[in-house]
Amino acid sequence: MDKRIEELINFTREKYCLHEYYLHTFDIYRSTTIFKETVYSLSMEWFPNHINNWDDETYNPEGTVSIEIDIHSRKTKHVIFSQGISTVNGMTFDLNNRDEIIKWIEKETGLNYGRQFEFWKEEERELHFKECIDGIVVSPSGYIEFKLDKEGRLTLFSVYGQFPSEKLVKKEKYILSLEQVEELAKEQLKLIEFPVIEQKKLVPAFAIEEIYVKNDGSSTLPYEFFVDDKFPLQMDKVIEWDDQIQKPFQGKIISLIENVTPDQAFQCEPHPDLRPITEEDVKKCIHTIRKFLSQEYTNDSGKWTLKSLYRDKGYIHATLKAKEQKERVFRRKMKLFIDSETYEVLNYMDNKPFLKEYMELKEAEEIKVTKEEAFEKIKEFIELTPYYVYDFGQGYYVLCGKLDCQYAVKANNGEVVELSEL
Repeated sequence: MDKRIEELINFTREKYCLHEYYLHTFDIYRSTTIFKETVYSLSMEWFPNHINNWDDETYNPEGTVSIEIDIHSRKTKHVIFSQGISTVNGMTFDLNNRDEIIKWIEKETGLNYGRQFEFWKEEERELHFKECIDGIVVSPSGYIEFKLDKEGRLTLFSVYGQFPSEKLVKKEKYILSLEQVEELAKEQLKLIEFPVIEQKKLVPAFAIEEIYVKNDGSSTLPYEFFVDDKFPLQMDKVIEWDDQIQKPFQGKIISLIENVTPDQAFQCEPHPDLRPITEEDVKKCIHTIRKFLSQEYTNDSGKWTLKSLYRDKGYIHATLKAKEQKERVFRRKMKLFIDSETYEVLNYMDNKPFLKEYMELKEAEEIKVTKEEAFEKIKEFIELTPYYVYDFGQGYYVLCGKLDCQYAVKANNGEVVELSEL
C-alpha cells in the first residue's frame, strides 16, 4: 500500500474512533468542480471486527461504515453507516443541542454558519442544511445531511456541492422587483401539456418556465443550464443526412469507473474532463452523430437537434432532442456516449421507452383560455426570489432573481391550480 494512502487511512481511523473496525476496501476517485478544479477523494469501507471472510459484493454487512475524504484538504465528504447501525461511541451528539452540532459541522467543513450554510429542515433524528451566501440561496445548490441513531451516535454525515469562497462571489444589494420583470414573466408563461396518469389524459395549462434574471435586469441565465452541475457547450444543430447506412449500429459496453493512481492524486493531475471541446472536436462529433443516426434512426433526417456536448467520465456526451415536439413536461431526447479519442459513438440512451406511458395518454382538451387571460389570473402568484447563481461565462457567482411560480392556469377552463396537482 502507498504510504501516503496508508497515512490517510490511519488518520481516518483515529478521527472517527474506528478501533473496533478494520479496513475492507478502498479506492481513489477524482471529479471536477464547476470552477474547473480537480478533486481527488479516498473512499473507504470499514467492517466491524466480528465480520470475517465476507465475500458477498452485492451488499455490505450491518454496521459497515463508508467514509470518503478529500485527499488534499482531508475534509470529510461522506460518512454513512450501513442500515443506520453504528457501534462507535466516540461520535455521539445531543440532537436537541443544535448549536453543538452546527459547531461540529463548521469544524469539519471549514464553513461558516449563516454565511455559507443555514438550517433547512428537520426529519426523524435527521438535520438538513443548505448552502447559502449571507443567507441568500445558491444555484447550483449544496447541502449537508446529519443523522443520529436513538442513542445519539452519528450514522450519516454528507456534504454535497461547491460552497465557494468569498473571492468567487460578486456581492451587491438586491434591487430587482416583479414590476421590472413583468414583460419577461409574460414571455416565460408557456402552454404545456401535463400528464395526469390517474385520468389517463394530458391536461393543457399555462405555467411559468423558471429563469434567473440578473440583478441589474440586463440579462438572464437559463434554469436548465445547471442540471447535474455540468456546463455543456451549447449547440443548436439540426442533424440531416442523405445517405442511409444499412449496417446496423452495434453498441459497446462502456465503463464509467476510472482507475486512479496515488501518484495522479498527490500530483494533482488535472482531470481529462477539463479539456475544452475544440472546433475540431465538434466537427468530428457531428460527423459521427450523423453516421449513428442514419444507422439507428434511418428515416429521421432533420428530426433531431444536437443541443449540447460535454465531457464526463472520460467520454464526450452528446444531448439530442426531437426537433418537432409539443410543449410537454416530459420530452423526447437521447444521450450519446462518444469515445473522446476515436470519436466513435459507443452507446446511447433514448428516453422513448420511459415516455411510452405518457405517449399513450389521451390528447389534451380544447384550449379555451388565451395566454393574456392566463397571465392576469396567475400574475399575483409569480415569485421573484433572490439567488446567487454561478455565471460560468464570468467565472463567479452573481446576484439574480429566480422567476418562478408554484401555480398554473388550466387552459380548458381557466382554473388556477397548484403545480403539484398536475
